[in-house]
Amino acid sequence: MTDETKIDGEKSAAPDMARPLVLGRKLGMLQHFKSDGSVIGATVIAVEPNLVTQVRTPERDGYAAVQLGFGRVEERRLSKPEKGHLKGLPPLKHLREVRIDDVSGFAPGQEIAVDRFAAGDKVHVTGISKGKGFIGPVHLHHFHTGPRSHGSDHYRRQGSVGSGTTPGRILKGLRMASHQGVDRVTVKNLEILRADAERALLVIAGAVPGGRNGIVMVRKA
Repeated sequence: MTDETKIDGEKSAAPDMARPLVLGRKLGMLQHFKSDGSVIGATVIAVEPNLVTQVRTPERDGYAAVQLGFGRVEERRLSKPEKGHLKGLPPLKHLREVRIDDVSGFAPGQEIAVDRFAAGDKVHVTGISKGKGFIGPVHLHHFHTGPRSHGSDHYRRQGSVGSGTTPGRILKGLRMASHQGVDRVTVKNLEILRADAERALLVIAGAVPGGRNGIVMVRKA
């Protein structure tokens, strides 16, 4: 491993990107007071330095991408294949591969940190939404409820889902009760209110997908 990519000692920074991105962990929400005294709801994201763990090149892999690692863990928490994949790098819990236009200058072991962002930047935040469990059609699709009186047992149930003879089956795509949440969601054009490189924190206006401690990807718009 060359001096540019070795982990022990001072780490090298990854090259500049047209649209910088970083992985972080959602800590929660707070009230952010602006200089004019107005208050806005904001989300705090902890962003420890991301490590480049793998580089995909068009010549070898058919596409250009970098794999980022986030979240230090004890080495015993990793399986043997994971240890082999991260050979020469610290043990990392979360790995995400992101396609970029140009991977020249990227190498395993390089860092991407909060200093790529500044207050006032617009970003897209991607995460996994909160799981809501199995939801009925009245709550999920806003169907009308049935009658309450005269012994009706269809107050919050779905009505007819199709005729019996023709087509004799339930058509695909019909709105029914189903699982809600745990979807990949991107909230676009959120404003960075504060980028604290010393404490590795980003304060972003508004809400971002997921619950506390959820992993999110912040990418400059």
